[in-house]
Amino acid sequence: MRRGGRGAGAGASVAILLSLWFCAAGAAAVGGWLGVRIRDLSETEMDEISAHHGLREGYGVMVVAVLDGSPAARSNLRGGDVIVGFEGRPIVDSGMFQRVVAAAPLDRELPLTVLRRDGRRQVLVRLQPMPREIAGERVAAEFGFFLRESLADARGGPRAGTVDSQALVTDVLPGGPAERGGLRPGDVLRLIDGEPLGSFRDATLILSRVPLDQPLRLVVRRGAEDQLALTLPGPSRP
Repeated sequence: MRRGGRGAGAGASVAILLSLWFCAAGAAAVGGWLGVRIRDLSETEMDEISAHHGLREGYGVMVVAVLDGSPAARSNLRGGDVIVGFEGRPIVDSGMFQRVVAAAPLDRELPLTVLRRDGRRQVLVRLQPMPREIAGERVAAEFGFFLRESLADARGGPRAGTVDSQALVTDVLPGGPAERGGLRPGDVLRLIDGEPLGSFRDATLILSRVPLDQPLRLVVRRGAEDQLALTLPGPSRP
C-alpha cells in the first residue's frame, strides 16, 4: 500500500524544517549533517516518478534547498533532486532519511542515489558533524519552537545596551513541549537554563548542549513583562 503524501499546513512546514538538520534525537550535537532542506513527495509526484523512471512505486524525498558550504553543496546535490537511495537502501520518506543520515559514518564517502530529469545517478557525499548553531536550532525544534535573529532594543538582554541581537520565538508547535510550558510566538529569550544571552548565537550554542530528556528552563521577555520564567517539559518524556 502506498504511503500517503504529506499534507499542507503547520505540521508539514515543521517536518520540512526539521529535515534540514539530520540529527539523532536525544543527541543534538552528534550525528551526520548533510546540509539540505527536504520534503516528502506528494501523491502526484510519486505517480510521475513511477511513470517516468519505471519504478514500481514512486518513493523518495525532494531536495528543496542546499546550504552553501555544506557537504551536499560540495557533492553537487541540487534543488529538485529526488533522493531514492542511501548506501544501497531505498529511501521512502524524510523521517527514514533523517535516521539513516544521523547514524551514518563520517570518515568516508557514501553513495546517494538521486533522480534527475535526465535519469538516475549516484552522488558521493562525505558527511560532517553538525555545526553547533544548527544543532541548537534543532534542539529548539525538538522542544516545539522556532527562533530567528532579531535586532535588540534597549531592553534586549540581561545587560541592557550590551546585546547585539536577540533570539525571537517565531513559531510554537500546537501541543508540543513549548506550548505546554507556556512559550508564545513573540517571546524573546533572556536566559536558557540560567545562562544569560548576549546574542542570537549565544542562544543556539547554549541550546546545542541541552539534553532532550530534561526540562528546559527559560526566562523570556513578553511585552511589558521582562522576567517571565517558564519550564518546558523534555520532549523525550512520554
